[in-house]
Amino acid sequence: MSQPARTIRRLPENLVNRIAAGEVVERPASALKELVENAIDAGATHISVRLAEGGLSLIEVTDDGCGMRADEIALALERHATSKLPDEAIEMVATLGFRGEALPSIASVARVTIESRAGTAGEAWARVVDHGMVVSDGPAALPPGTRVRVEDLFGKVPARRKFLRSARAEWAASLDVVRRLALARPDIGFTLEHDGRRALSVQPGDTLAARTAQLVARELHDNAVAVDLVRGSFHLMGVAGLPTYNRGVADHQYLFVNGRPVKDKLLIGAVRGAYADMLARDRHAVLALFLEVPPEEVDVNVHPAKTEVRFRDPALVRGMIVSGLRQALMTGDRRSAQAPDAAAMRAWQAEPIVPGPVPQSNLFFQSQPTAPRVSEAGQTWRGYEAAMMAPPAARAEPAVEAVPSHPLGVARGQIAATYIVAEAEDGLVLVDQHAAHERLVLERLRAAGAGEGTAPAQALLLPEVVELDEPSCDRLEEAAAELAAYGLALERFGPAAMLVRSVPAVLKGGDVQALVRDVADDLAKNGAALLLGEKRDLVLATMACHGSVRAGRVLSVAEMNALLREMEVTPRSGQCNHGRPTWIKLAHGDIEKLFGRK
Repeated sequence: MSQPARTIRRLPENLVNRIAAGEVVERPASALKELVENAIDAGATHISVRLAEGGLSLIEVTDDGCGMRADEIALALERHATSKLPDEAIEMVATLGFRGEALPSIASVARVTIESRAGTAGEAWARVVDHGMVVSDGPAALPPGTRVRVEDLFGKVPARRKFLRSARAEWAASLDVVRRLALARPDIGFTLEHDGRRALSVQPGDTLAARTAQLVARELHDNAVAVDLVRGSFHLMGVAGLPTYNRGVADHQYLFVNGRPVKDKLLIGAVRGAYADMLARDRHAVLALFLEVPPEEVDVNVHPAKTEVRFRDPALVRGMIVSGLRQALMTGDRRSAQAPDAAAMRAWQAEPIVPGPVPQSNLFFQSQPTAPRVSEAGQTWRGYEAAMMAPPAARAEPAVEAVPSHPLGVARGQIAATYIVAEAEDGLVLVDQHAAHERLVLERLRAAGAGEGTAPAQALLLPEVVELDEPSCDRLEEAAAELAAYGLALERFGPAAMLVRSVPAVLKGGDVQALVRDVADDLAKNGAALLLGEKRDLVLATMACHGSVRAGRVLSVAEMNALLREMEVTPRSGQCNHGRPTWIKLAHGDIEKLFGRK
């Protein structure tokens, strides 16, 4: 049977717009995102959003930005018309988008009313477009700014309408969009109403800390550290939740590149790597990170919805996020998420620990970095470790010590041979002895490896050949020098194989084939060999767990005090290797409330 002749024809304009709408307008939240971004780019200081049925029946965005004249409104509804790209340098994008498809695409699948008044114009103008057809055009009453109403989204496109989710699900997605854009711009006020009820309201001029605590979680203010790292023209800032303050899902991770909310795999992987040895596998960090990079170093136009970006140097960006988060967590991770006395914790952070200047931060608090090494206080603790396995009767108990100004206080005894009870100046401290010592041993193992410059390697008796595809071998060969610093020595062995001569000492006895394949997959996915470092950290965490003081071991008071002193100067001692808290504090006021004294 012969095929019918097919001729090439130009698609009609309304069909072209509907095809573009399929890329840009997936659901009400997608349309809302485009409209709010337009309002931000228009220089608005306050943006008001109204929704009905999660945006299915109504999306209205009102701003006090620069506004548009009548002829500009008509031009804005044409494809590839934009004010966000002043010349042809598409790589120098300083706004939230410039594709010029949002408004005509939305207008092709909904009834859109645009009312606007430029600051210099004498009157406002309105244009109504119903699924691609202009139905009204004339004067309107409006203060300077713009109001866009989108009604009956996909009303005449039943094939798309039936694939939308429930009004409740669409409302949740729309709320997330507004929350992310409001986080990106603390200098702009936002209000959001849904079915006549105000769900969100933030004022312009908020600090980053205040805006984050208000929109993400109020508890984050007392359970987070400031992130501030500069490398050349790259600047990373934001807030990162303590490992003990975590969630079961990753929906509270907010990432921004040049003020643009993104959900980028590279950035998400870097966050996961930074928290690798501090969170359980099924737990996720809570944070808001803002990365500022030169426009020429990032491509923001790789996705129609502008939710993904592509970096010129992805390894630099990933490494910067990992190191920035870990450095920040070192300054505040001795705190426990359950610590009720934030003022006492800030005083603790201000207490000198190692010589050096105190970095200034206007996000949460001033903190002092701790060196990633085992402190001199650890010498005392090591002296007691050998005696820990001795019978309790062989130890001499010192006299009761007065309460000095130690952050974790002075040990007074044990409960169930598992928890240390300590008295501090401002309350009662309970310490999980196994979890605390587990963290101390891990940091000691890590410090020993870091002090040598390169990780100890275990040479293989017989070099092992790992067969891979050629692109994977190319990536491994290019990263061979970096991998060697971790103790993994690789050589090219033909076009589609690698020869393994040594592995990191802490990974000896493991599956060499699986290790190399995992590293190759990580290089293909992220462009940086951080997975190997994460594997080493996981192995070190396992070793630390088995080499720590176990629950049920009776300790002397001197041993307990030595443990407390080393906790005070050890990075990340506020949580164990699995993200659980190592200590909690009950302030005097809390205890008095329990006994009815207050």
